[in-house]
Amino acid sequence: MTGGLFDVAVVGAGIHGAGVAQAAAAAGHSVVLIEQYAGPARGTSSRSSKLIHGGLRYLEQAQFALVRECLEERALLLRLAPELVRLTPFHLPVYAAGDSVWRLRAGLTLYALLARCGPGARFSSVPRSRWHDLDGLETRNLRHLFRYFDAQTDDAALTRAVIASAEALGAEVHYQTALVAAQVDTRRAVLQCESPAGSRELAAGVLINAAGPWVAEVIAKVSPPQRPVPLSLVAGSHVLLPGRLTHGAYTLRARDARVFFALPAGSHVLVGTTELEFRGDPAGVAPTPMERAYLVDNFRSAFPGHPAAASEPLDSFAGLRVLPAQTGPANRRSRETILRSADGNNGRLLSIIGGKLTAYRATADKVLRRVGHLLPNRRRRADTRDLPLRPVD
Repeated sequence: MTGGLFDVAVVGAGIHGAGVAQAAAAAGHSVVLIEQYAGPARGTSSRSSKLIHGGLRYLEQAQFALVRECLEERALLLRLAPELVRLTPFHLPVYAAGDSVWRLRAGLTLYALLARCGPGARFSSVPRSRWHDLDGLETRNLRHLFRYFDAQTDDAALTRAVIASAEALGAEVHYQTALVAAQVDTRRAVLQCESPAGSRELAAGVLINAAGPWVAEVIAKVSPPQRPVPLSLVAGSHVLLPGRLTHGAYTLRARDARVFFALPAGSHVLVGTTELEFRGDPAGVAPTPMERAYLVDNFRSAFPGHPAAASEPLDSFAGLRVLPAQTGPANRRSRETILRSADGNNGRLLSIIGGKLTAYRATADKVLRRVGHLLPNRRRRADTRDLPLRPVD
């Protein structure tokens, strides 16, 4: 590290840590980002469903502000990162025993309105004459088939691109650097770090905890001691099946009425996701046999005519969502990002709890607004709404 004093220190090189580092550096601040692993996006930011989307199903929970924000960010990423984010047609089948056609049409209309006529805002109905040609989709009892648009990405590649942008703006990024302890008071945060090069102390005006599933562990390392954070870790598992989806992606209802996706992933099919409470070391999260079977069985029911219906998974992976500790099913909990200030330090420690891949840039803007009064005035270098993002070799 070139110096021991920074305006902003960020812990965690997932998509939210990358976004905060980019936003702070663009605002002209000196930034250091530390990550315990040897590279970025080693946790959930490489194990998501890899969707840049508004979250159509969140309309059922009346999370309108979240959906609108994500759709605005989707449009922005399609413009800033055309090599990393691409529109994909999604198919939404309506079966006799499932959702009502008028209710889904109303939801898609609202989705289009919230997209404000941006890219991919329109939806349509697929004619019955084309149903037989859709990747082996089950057509028995199929009443209607909608087609709308959302976007896909490589989540790890997007994270690397945002970090590269932050570095180009002057941010320092240090991998294999673990936070051992942090002393946070009303003036600054002092971090004790360990890396293969040895111990190092650095100080910053604010400390942003963007550690994802490790957010509570970072808070536990802070002095003075902080109140425990009431949160849950929820595992979302995916399986990768052989074969292609040639007509796009599919938004489907599982037998238990949960939503799942079948997504084109190069020459394979990505199926996800589950929502299972997780306890233990976040580094050890992996799909359970029950989750793998759940995803495979539901894919086979939805696509009896697809070659992958007779195949076993080529691979599987799981990521962890950080959700508020609430009662009830995980799929009914709010996906709104929570920014939690620590006790008694005038906000110089701020933790990001939850958050969506799609809205990482908007979340970073909120973080900077929250801590802006604690930072020195600097000359802005750029606006993240105008910074192109390109793949990193």
